[in-house]
Amino acid sequence: MNASPDIHSVGLRIENGRVLVLDQTLLPHQEIWLESTSPQVMAEMIHVLRVRGAPLIGVAAAAELGRFASTGVSKSEWLEAAHLLRRARPTAVNLMAAVDRMISVAGKSSNWNPEALAGEAFRIFSEDQELCVKIGGHGACLIQDGDSVLTHCNAGALATAGIGTAVGVIATAWNQGKKIHVYVDETRPLFQGARLTAWELGKLGIPHTLICDNMAASLMASGKVQKIFVGADRIAANGDFANKIGTYGVALAADYHKVPFYCAAPYTTVDLACASGNQIPIEVRNPAEVRLTYAPSETAVWNPAFDVTPGTLVSGFVTDRGVFQNHDLASNL
Repeated sequence: MNASPDIHSVGLRIENGRVLVLDQTLLPHQEIWLESTSPQVMAEMIHVLRVRGAPLIGVAAAAELGRFASTGVSKSEWLEAAHLLRRARPTAVNLMAAVDRMISVAGKSSNWNPEALAGEAFRIFSEDQELCVKIGGHGACLIQDGDSVLTHCNAGALATAGIGTAVGVIATAWNQGKKIHVYVDETRPLFQGARLTAWELGKLGIPHTLICDNMAASLMASGKVQKIFVGADRIAANGDFANKIGTYGVALAADYHKVPFYCAAPYTTVDLACASGNQIPIEVRNPAEVRLTYAPSETAVWNPAFDVTPGTLVSGFVTDRGVFQNHDLASNL
């Protein structure tokens, strides 16, 4: 990948042709960078959440495919690797979109052109950074000075190549001088809120308070939450969207308590070929993530990674192209 310059984000780096991932399973206590040395290694890192977040896994897959193309492999070997990475996780459409872009570039020329693939990976990385800035600008307009904001899971710089989506909105408002406070859902079972979002907000110097997931509704009832911002892994054409499990419950509580509930995501997260949330595939993960050390090993577990929130519960979709309602989202993207 020497055809393109080095490029860095909080969770992903391309340096001297090497692809490096910050191991998010070790945060916040250790900051360890791992090298992706093959598509198989990257697929495993995506699956076990060493690299995670819908936009970032797409960028990471593209980066690895750009690197892999430069190692002397044949086009058929490269395509096999591309399809392997495309299947690494089923829900986040950004992964499929990024890999499909790389496959499209590979198919545009009858000659095998590794430099073109390295260049496309660089463009995907840079584009995601730009999309995050635009999302932050549009979303920050929705936050008033003095607001307390609730967020679920992690939709910050660790989940993207840029400043983040939902947390990017919050960070932009903070950088504009708005005095805000953030309530962070811990986000069971893997605690992406407690481990990752709290870590990010601490790095940014943004005041925040960690809460258990089952405290969110009570917090809204007390009047302590003025806005809610979450990310998304796939948004259907009608505005139904998949996000980390528990998001649907937050949306229901927000609707009852009349708290504005926003979904922040780039155009790459919108799947116009998916008519409604009923068509979004939901990843079911290892029961051990839920059992931890508390439940007997023989206890049955249901562990979906995501749930689907109806678009009718969303006050607005904050995208790189503006803020839209569920009924006009598809026509503006």
